[in-house]
Amino acid sequence: MADQATFADQAMVYMDQLYSAARRMTRNSADAEDLVQETYLRAYRGFSRFQQGTNLRAWLFRILTNAFINSYRSKQRKPQSVDLASVEDLYLHQRLGGDTLAALGASAEETLMESITESEIVEALESLPEEFRLAVLLADVEGFAYKEIAEILDIPMGTVMSRLHRGRKTLQKRLLDFGKERGWVDPPDSESAPASAGT
Repeated sequence: MADQATFADQAMVYMDQLYSAARRMTRNSADAEDLVQETYLRAYRGFSRFQQGTNLRAWLFRILTNAFINSYRSKQRKPQSVDLASVEDLYLHQRLGGDTLAALGASAEETLMESITESEIVEALESLPEEFRLAVLLADVEGFAYKEIAEILDIPMGTVMSRLHRGRKTLQKRLLDFGKERGWVDPPDSESAPASAGT
């Protein structure tokens, strides 16, 4: 059992990380601050049940994620739903990297990533449907393993892998479209593009 007297020393070091994650979850600074405050309040009250020696950061992120799902999502008029049918074609593509960027070539991908700013990547991440956004946020921004994400979100590991794959593919497509809109990346011309395999 953990001692509540040591809570501040152990838990407060994660405040910046929790706020960054909360900001991406809520997409609003004020709501993010409220979410972090609620997270620390819940964590303090439940700290006596925390098992010392286990992952405190993952435990705090689970509280943060649950607080977001239970409270802040309900404040929205309607949570953004995931239309799985609309992204199924992305899910069926090759592993991360995808056919589109492979067709454009590595140099085009590098050009795109060098041109897109951090704020534009954050904007693309925040535009993802909630289920995908949480998975990508926890894995690619916060660095949690699949097993930890499954525990944080309270879902099977297979669901984590599916959401993460789909979220990354959707994010990749949005960043590519973003680059095309700004003329940073041109679609492959008919001479350099690989022949279509048809449908």
